[in-house]
Amino acid sequence: MEFVGSDRFPCVGSRLALVQDTIRMLELESLGSPRNDAPLLGRLERFAAMVDASDADDPAVHSLAALFRGPAGIDEARFESLLWAQLQRLHDLDARRGRRWASDVDSDPDSPDFSMSLAGHPFFVIGLHPGASRIARRFAWPTLVFNSHRQFERLRADGRFAKMQAATRARDRELQGSINPNLSDYGEASEARQYGGRAVEADWCCPLQVRKAA
Repeated sequence: MEFVGSDRFPCVGSRLALVQDTIRMLELESLGSPRNDAPLLGRLERFAAMVDASDADDPAVHSLAALFRGPAGIDEARFESLLWAQLQRLHDLDARRGRRWASDVDSDPDSPDFSMSLAGHPFFVIGLHPGASRIARRFAWPTLVFNSHRQFERLRADGRFAKMQAATRARDRELQGSINPNLSDYGEASEARQYGGRAVEADWCCPLQVRKAA
């Protein structure tokens, strides 16, 4: 996590979580292995319960980072495919366990109000991997960072989110010369376009198939 803590890393929220020691980590097998599904969903359930039980005035920014042992040498398109396959399997398992989609976000992946729901909790997912074209998305191992959408809403309510967002975009522009072309504010375009980190096409459609809870 040396790069995250450096002055060059643009995401202010991640740097704050690192300083506050509120990034929880889980090491898993290669991204794409079904053996990751139950351990990762179990950890997400506990993480979601912790966030929901936390005080509304809690200033800490919490994240859960799932680090995968491989695969190595994959390009952006392959990583994006593996990311959505992993999220699909997590959702399928979640639905089989009877979990409904979080009521405070839209389940339609093309909706501007969409957010990934797992364990009944909405998450914004950030994909990192060595082959990312965006410098801020490069990491030594394929990684999925799960951030609570409800936590974002608390930050919006007290004005911190807008300040963190402006600082992050300014730092990203300084680092790479431009901000990520996929970036948009919640409610403007589906956040699913941002998860993989690739500059997706204008007609890109999210591959997630939403199931009914058992």
